Amino acid sequence: MTLLSIPANPVPEGALAGTIEAPDGVTLRLARWAAPANGRGTVCVFTGRGECIEKYFETVRDLRKRGFAVAMIDWRGQGHSSRRLGNPLKGHVRNFSEYEIDVAAFVKQVVLPDCPPPYFALAHSMGGAVMLRVAHAGTEVFERFVLCAPMIDLPGPRASRPMRGLMRMLRAGGMAERFIPGGNVDLIKSTGFPGNPLTSDPRRYARNAAILEADPTLGIASPTVAWLDAAFAAMGEFRSNEFAGRIRQPVLMLAAGDDTIVSAPAIAAFARHLPAASHCVIAGAKHEILQEDDRHRAQLWAAFDAFMPG
Repeated sequence: MTLLSIPANPVPEGALAGTIEAPDGVTLRLARWAAPANGRGTVCVFTGRGECIEKYFETVRDLRKRGFAVAMIDWRGQGHSSRRLGNPLKGHVRNFSEYEIDVAAFVKQVVLPDCPPPYFALAHSMGGAVMLRVAHAGTEVFERFVLCAPMIDLPGPRASRPMRGLMRMLRAGGMAERFIPGGNVDLIKSTGFPGNPLTSDPRRYARNAAILEADPTLGIASPTVAWLDAAFAAMGEFRSNEFAGRIRQPVLMLAAGDDTIVSAPAIAAFARHLPAASHCVIAGAKHEILQEDDRHRAQLWAAFDAFMPG
């Protein structure tokens, strides 16, 4: 299993790529990079919905400059991990516990045997939601969590009770594997930068579009009804104050001030109930803070450096 390297996005030096198999038979693609001399441990990067390892090559370099080894997987159903439906463009899981199976397999087969401790998690959006579930379940592998625009809730009418009810009704009616209403098969395109909700940086937007133009099989399109229903179920659990109260590891919650994909106020509210939390809003940033312009990324990395031990 190889990593895609293009001129705009070369593979960081020293990459080791391969696959592992989860207990339920799903094949997961992985990549890891050794730490520089006198390393500080390993940061495991967990991507958002629809993303792939290649999108985080710049993040890998940033982390290795800071002395960390890095390890990543493609979530089931995206990147070059197994796709479970006949249409590989559909983003689909039945329950977010399936992503926790991915994490457990990754930790057991890659992180613990091959990566130097201590272990930390850096997660974006959907990956942040999964890692909160992992922490809540009592997993103690990761000493600290840095969550960028975690999917605590959706903003506006997309998170409304009628929308949640519609997904549950459609799923019960046998439409679980269909695209959500209004969904489509479009992937990110370089011509879509004006007005996009992801980043204000045209160069990084074009780079990410070039990845999918070079290999469209790395991308997925809209989620299925089952995925969104499962997401609503996970976000519903986050509304309980007791959920946050059971997470004991230190957590840095980074919110994007101009986020229209996930709810920044929900992130702030959740952070208030964490026993050991730091919360930072990066004013003017859009949803993909790690893919933002240098001004916003500098604030993210300053918060990261202040939060991490050593």
